[in-house]
Amino acid sequence: MMRIIFIFGVLLNHTTTAFAQSMTDATGWAHLLLLATHLTIHFTRMGFMFMTGLVLTLNYYSRHDWPTFFKKRFAGSGWPYVLWNFILMVMALIVGAPGFSLANFSGTYLSALVHGDQFYMYYILVTLQLYVLFPLLVALFKKLPNRHLTILVTSFGLQLALMFAIKYGLPHVDRSHWLWWFSAYGVNVFTYQFYFIFGAYTSLHYQALVAFIKHHAKAIGSWTLALGLGTVGYYFWNRGVLGLTHTAAVSPHQPYMLVYDTMMIIFVFGIGKLYACKRLALPTWVKDLVANGAKVSFGIYLDQTIGLTLLSWLLQFTKLPDWGYLLLIPIGYALVLTISFAIAWFCYRVAPFGILIGRPQIHLFNRQKGMVIHDATYHTTVQSTQK
Repeated sequence: MMRIIFIFGVLLNHTTTAFAQSMTDATGWAHLLLLATHLTIHFTRMGFMFMTGLVLTLNYYSRHDWPTFFKKRFAGSGWPYVLWNFILMVMALIVGAPGFSLANFSGTYLSALVHGDQFYMYYILVTLQLYVLFPLLVALFKKLPNRHLTILVTSFGLQLALMFAIKYGLPHVDRSHWLWWFSAYGVNVFTYQFYFIFGAYTSLHYQALVAFIKHHAKAIGSWTLALGLGTVGYYFWNRGVLGLTHTAAVSPHQPYMLVYDTMMIIFVFGIGKLYACKRLALPTWVKDLVANGAKVSFGIYLDQTIGLTLLSWLLQFTKLPDWGYLLLIPIGYALVLTISFAIAWFCYRVAPFGILIGRPQIHLFNRQKGMVIHDATYHTTVQSTQK
């Protein structure tokens, strides 16, 4: 359920941006409403970082075969990163997207791979960096078995200091001669260190966090709602008092957003736990939607650009007042969701396209043992054959 909420939130975030760009009255209430509520649904990026740290720790904390870890994880994320950058860049050439041409294709493609600055691929590049550092993260928690809460609190303090530095310090610093990895902090793994550590901590202290959420459920819900509504006022404070641009005002790298994102992650975790407890009583189609959506959530993230591009293309043919675009958001959102899910599901079900979403269909035949192994979903099914 957490995967579903986070990926659906990502697509909603990007869909509303497409509609905001189609509006014509920059000071109208409809346009301002979309801009001011952008931060409210901007917690999804950090939610994915949290999930990454949680899942990696859950699967690999007790293992010690790091060569196998690197081989599997880099292949699972690296190939989709390389292939989708290429596929989407070819599509950009075909539709004549600005900034893309056949003459500069190789240079643009290489730059996209190095910098992760095209087609929302920054998350994959950050994840690849995490794989390199993950053994050190595990070693830290194992070295200090009785200091896990201290690690988490220290990490939060460092993250808070970093957010203040990014928002209030960096805009006044000349970064023209900095290495891109420091200047473009959005693709720097250390910018998200708290969320990875929070995910690892949650995996190691799962029952304690569940008990905490159950005991403080009402307070968590109330504070999350208050902070969510507060993002609207925070946006106008950024614009009106601090004089920030819209891009800077909706940046996820802000002190307030650290607190809000953390509360939202805890809140969504609680929803996921509630779903796990109640799922057997839910209709089959709901359970199938959640299960299948979770299986291809990574693929939905990777291919979302296709649905969003189609939506932006269709919006070019519309001439509506801004409030009309506001009413169309549910339809546009459903379109993007449907296309993104359909492409990811196709890749999941049809070989050899599973490699595009990190779930390659692998068929192996072991003649000596007489066993057929089919791995399409990271789960292995073994069928014995008799001679």
